[in-house]
Amino acid sequence: MDDTSKTLVIVEDDLTFARTLARSFERRGYRVSTAHGSAELTALLEVERPDYAVVDLKLGTESGLGCVRLLKERHPDTRIVVLTGYASIATAVEAIKLGAMNYLPKPANTDEIEAAFGRTAGDTEAPITRQATSIKTWEWERINETLAETGFNISETARRLGMHRRTLARKLEKRPVK
Repeated sequence: MDDTSKTLVIVEDDLTFARTLARSFERRGYRVSTAHGSAELTALLEVERPDYAVVDLKLGTESGLGCVRLLKERHPDTRIVVLTGYASIATAVEAIKLGAMNYLPKPANTDEIEAAFGRTAGDTEAPITRQATSIKTWEWERINETLAETGFNISETARRLGMHRRTLARKLEKRPVK
């Protein structure tokens, strides 16, 4: 595949970030399309067959995991990288199960994303480190797992976690998710 035939779709609700990322990939020879949610992606996939996709995990009030599933159903060979400010083990596992090749926490630059497209196999030499997990990290992962389960519905997430909606909103404000 030569550089002029590489097609990429960016599914991102942050218009500024999507535009910046698109320009960066265009400079590298990709033909880039953008969608800002699953409805736009569905329409785009009627006319495009992307080789690559970058999907944000949180698209406004919807989950990007549905977009990963949609891309894999329509075009199984598309190489998908999920980007997120909601990095958690639970969502990483789900993204990979649904067909993403890689899962990168934001901020990620074009070099990192392009390298992730190229990593097609696991690394048996990846270091195994013992790192104590703090209570705050466990709480953050549980919040993110529940957010993903509820399709990023804040009220339902708070209800399932047994906390007040405003308390959850304050916790989310302390750790920006974009």
